[in-house]
Amino acid sequence: MSTTTRWWWVRHAPVTENNGKIYGQNDLNCDCSDSETFARLGSLMPRDAVWVTSNLKRTHQTAAAIVKNIRDHEVPDPLIEHDFAEQHFGDWQGMTNGELAALKSGEWHRFWLAPASESPPGGESFAKLYERTSRTINRLSAEHAGRDIVAVTHGGTIRAAIAMALGLEPERALSFSVDNCALTRLDHITGTAGTHAPETDVVWRIGHINLVPKTLL
Repeated sequence: MSTTTRWWWVRHAPVTENNGKIYGQNDLNCDCSDSETFARLGSLMPRDAVWVTSNLKRTHQTAAAIVKNIRDHEVPDPLIEHDFAEQHFGDWQGMTNGELAALKSGEWHRFWLAPASESPPGGESFAKLYERTSRTINRLSAEHAGRDIVAVTHGGTIRAAIAMALGLEPERALSFSVDNCALTRLDHITGTAGTHAPETDVVWRIGHINLVPKTLL
């Protein structure tokens, strides 16, 4: 017998008040004015789901904009998980990409601000984000086994979730594109994965990654 817990990951709406600066865990507002995108997201969301956000208000605003478009079902208040916050970039938060490039003497990561193992001064590495994200996914999957979980979070958090599902090292996760308001579906399956699998086995099934709702309208 197997149990499937379905994770519906949504990255928050675009942040417009950062003026091109690195914001990480700075608590900024996002722009939820794109009504077509939120109408489509509302139509895609499962009913009777557990809702989760990070502690940062841009995820709360995005979740509320989606919920407005779910008219045939009452949606509970989301759980707030600090471990689902974006990577903390420490002293780099508030800098422009150009300022950071100058600080790092022109060294630049192809997909992210730094290698997964590098911790910005006063901040944390992506590897640490991966650890806290994975730990919380495991806990919530156990607490809400067999349910749908809608997690409105951040680009870094969703990259970590994808890497966990695929069994990738944190560095490999940085190559995934995660667009604002895009939907990623990952199914956490426990129980019998094969004829000889013990009940404690966990496997992941990938539904879709970085599905942009506007492309489906």
